[in-house]
Parts: sequence; C-alpha cells; structure tokens
Amino acid sequence: MNARRHTISGIAVTATVLLGLGTLSACSTGDSATDNAGNTDKFDVVASFYPMAFLAEQIGRDHVNVTSLTQPGQEPHDLEISAKQRARLESSDAALFLKGLQPSVDEAIAQSGIKTKIDAATLTTVEEHGDDEHDDADEHDAHDEHADDHDDDHGHDDGHDHDHGGKDPHVWLDPVKYAEVAEGVGKALGKADPDHAADYEKNTADLVTRLGELNTRFETGLKDTRTKVFITTHAAFGYLAERYGLTQEAISGLDPESEPSAARVRELSDTAKADGVTTVFYETLVSDKTAKTLARDTGLKTDVLDPLEGITDASRGDDYFQVMDANLKALQTALGAK
Repeated sequence: MNARRHTISGIAVTATVLLGLGTLSACSTGDSATDNAGNTDKFDVVASFYPMAFLAEQIGRDHVNVTSLTQPGQEPHDLEISAKQRARLESSDAALFLKGLQPSVDEAIAQSGIKTKIDAATLTTVEEHGDDEHDDADEHDAHDEHADDHDDDHGHDDGHDHDHGGKDPHVWLDPVKYAEVAEGVGKALGKADPDHAADYEKNTADLVTRLGELNTRFETGLKDTRTKVFITTHAAFGYLAERYGLTQEAISGLDPESEPSAARVRELSDTAKADGVTTVFYETLVSDKTAKTLARDTGLKTDVLDPLEGITDASRGDDYFQVMDANLKALQTALGAK
C-alpha cells in the first residue's frame, strides 16, 4: 500500500460546482440545478455531481440533456434533495450517480421511478477502508494513538461527517478507474437509448483513449521523483497515490477553519524532513488558512491539488482533463520530478 492514513479533525469541505462544457453542455445554472431536466427532445440524464455530469456529457454529446443535482458552489456530500429536484428526477430518462457519496441522492434515486439508474460505484472496484472514527474536533490529540488501528489501503479518511460504508468514493481521480466507469456508463446509455447506441460506443471509446493518455502522462511524469510523499488537506487522493506509487499524508476533518493539533504539526514536520516534502496542498474552494499555517510552522510551501468535485473560475482548467493536468504539474513540482 502506498498511502498512509494520518488524519485529524480539521479541514473538510470541498465545494462542488457544475461545469458547462462549451457546446457540449446542457447543464443548468438555474435555481434548482435541474431546471432543464426532463421532457426534452433529447435523452435526459440527471447526474449527481460534476464527475458524473462530465462522463454523461462526453459520452452522450448531442444526444443527451445533462443536468446536475449539485449546484455551483455546493458541497456534494451535504447535498439535500429538494421536492422540486425529486419531481425533476421523475421526469428524466436516466440518473447517473456514485452510491455512498451523497446519501440524499441515493435515497431520492432509489425512491424514484426512473427506469435507468446508473451507479458508478458498481462499474469499477471501490475499495473498503474501514470506518471513519474522527468525527469530533476534540479528537485531535487522541488521533495519534489510534491511527495505526485505522490504517487503510489508500490513506483515505473522507473528511466529511458522512458514512461511505467504509468505501473511498474518489475513483474519478484515478484515470484508469474513471475509464472503467466510463465504459460502464457508455454501455448503460446504449442499452437505455438504443437508437444512439453506436454513437455512445464511439464516444466512450474516444473518452477512454483520452483517459489512457492521461494515465500515461501521470505514469511518465511521476516515475522519477526526488520524493514520493505529498501532504494534502483533503484525503481524496488515495487511489491516485496507489496508482502512481505515491504516499498521501492527509490533514482532514469537519471544520475547514480548524487548526491542526500541535502533535500533528510536529508529526508532519518530521515527515516532511524525513521524506523531503516541500509542499502542503490545499483546494481552490476551501480556505487555505490551515494549509498556510501548517506550511509556515513547518517551513513548507503551499500549492493547489484539486479533488475535482467541481469546477469554478478559480479552478486551474475548464474541465476534468485540464485540471488533472494541472494536478500533475503541481505534483511534479512538489515531488521534484526529474
């Protein structure tokens, strides 16, 4: 395993937004984020949040009308489905979601009469990491003595007060796993909308090829680095770390304004010195206060590593591929790629 789990109750929330993908986008920016859903002359797909909407748009293209349940700037894990959104779900042709990430979405889709329900979690291997037992901010100092009991394969502690059933949902940050999901989505859309199945198959193949090229860029770009360890405020990069032989050291918690404990700062400082860490990563949609405080106390730099739960004007790119390439560049700089 390549990602060690060291988490505190401190930084948590990644805001999620909705991306319009130029001429391909049919996503709504209206009050409900589903104002365009249902009853159109296209195949209507409701997506739970950005990574799912991106897949539907790339695979469906001109044949689909894609809307997102997660509004711009909204934190996806805390999404509560409104009565209006439930009604919109009923009038749509398909729902694309990642079960375990958004409980309100899971419930609404399960109770809906939508014929085609595509759960991305069933389209790839989603790993179990054990229960999250770091829900209280007062557990900072108690964390170290229990950390070893909660180690997991990817260093993931979701950093949100939600039960993912022991699963790490961040599969989209691994291009290989995301490609597996894409293939499943393409088949599901083709089955649900057979008139356009050939186009869905072609578009899926194109997307999988691009994801394969992204994977190659990461493999090549991170193959020879001075260190393999990176520090991030959100423990979202476990799959990415494992895929490319890296180690994630995460500070994660419920309150994005919380400071890490003195013990944790010392531990991260020791890790930084031992492993040649140079950078504390934070997210564009979450306050960088804690990251900068930690960086100052440990003599490290700060930079952005985006978990891609949404796109905003502050994102380093306009879509999944651009932001992932920006993440690669940030990791190469921080890890001392040769």
